Amino acid sequence: MATADDPTTCVIAGGGPAGIVLGLLLARGGVRVTVMEKHADFLRDFRGDTVHASTLRLLDELGLGSRFAEVPHRLIDSIELSIRDQPLNLDLSRLPGAHQHIALVPQWDFLEMVAGAAQAEPGFRLWRSTEVTGVLREGDRVVGVTYRDPAGATKQLRAALTVACDGRASTVRAAIGATPRPFGAPMDVWWFRLPRRSDDPQGLAGTFRAGHGIILIDRGDYFQIAYLIPKGSDAELRARGIGALHQVVVGMVPWLADRIDTLTSFDDVKLLDVQLNRLRRWYADGVLCIGDAAHAMSPVGGVGINLAVADAVAAARILAGPLRTGRLSTRHLARVQLRRWIPTAMIQAVQRAIHAQVVADVVSGRDAAPPGGLRMVARAPALRRWIAYLVAIGPFSEHAPKFARRPA
Repeated sequence: MATADDPTTCVIAGGGPAGIVLGLLLARGGVRVTVMEKHADFLRDFRGDTVHASTLRLLDELGLGSRFAEVPHRLIDSIELSIRDQPLNLDLSRLPGAHQHIALVPQWDFLEMVAGAAQAEPGFRLWRSTEVTGVLREGDRVVGVTYRDPAGATKQLRAALTVACDGRASTVRAAIGATPRPFGAPMDVWWFRLPRRSDDPQGLAGTFRAGHGIILIDRGDYFQIAYLIPKGSDAELRARGIGALHQVVVGMVPWLADRIDTLTSFDDVKLLDVQLNRLRRWYADGVLCIGDAAHAMSPVGGVGINLAVADAVAAARILAGPLRTGRLSTRHLARVQLRRWIPTAMIQAVQRAIHAQVVADVVSGRDAAPPGGLRMVARAPALRRWIAYLVAIGPFSEHAPKFARRPA
């Protein structure tokens, strides 16, 4: 196991899904890698918790399927939606491969599982309570990071490659002067929990009609609930009091009336500031951005974790060899963006269309008929299967590189 005094070849800012998976894969590829996570643990509530079929397949290829099976999770094989009274069912049970479902798992459990596997690899280290504060430069090239250690001291770590996996407000991205192109979003999301009874509906369900949109995610003994609000309206709506939210939720889902009072204050309602954006260029000399640092995704479809993980897999496959041999060039970083730009742009285009054709009308209160395309999808099983595939597996899904695979 590497120690704090050992050199590193790759430093990763951020211990989210992209950072931890990339660290594991590079370490299995023989690269010395350091992941810096500013928090002491992974316990952040209402992070993306949806692990799709493509990521479950990846875990199998990495020999982590049995470990994942031991982590508390729920398997979902159908998604039930009602959009302006137009029902839409997405059946995942006909997906190709072993995983004909998606999994709902607390992100902290997922990250701890992957981190545990990574820490068994020579050359890997995870520094918790360690915040990246900037980058080191030699001329125009990034050659490492500055960071604040757990004691509050400012230090430096040099590396051949710095990877920004530090989210939508990326410190590394800001340090290199990269600004993502915003696409806008008509909504923000309130996240909260309500108890779930054993005889309540299972799976994932959503209802959208003029003025309101709500999604219920079955987490076993509770529902994780997403309630859509107009962009920028958080303060105004909170000022109306928790009772107003109670009334709306029960109006949308009447059978929640017997437990709505367990939501006692807005302290238990978390705001997700929805962003949808993408960098034009994901890299510079000595530095690469992936995951949310390169492209913030809308929560539509719950694809964020899975795109971030796919970025990490592609980056590891392309970069492990050049990093190990000391031959990394900017051309290799460009190949990562080339591989991941198309699926990212495709999924963001779908999200933008859903924002424009469904979500904007829902949160504005316009009482419009369901879009013609939605009615067509509802009547066409083949189209519904294609959408289910797009959500659960996605375009250009990634497989584990051979050097990172382990027997189950």
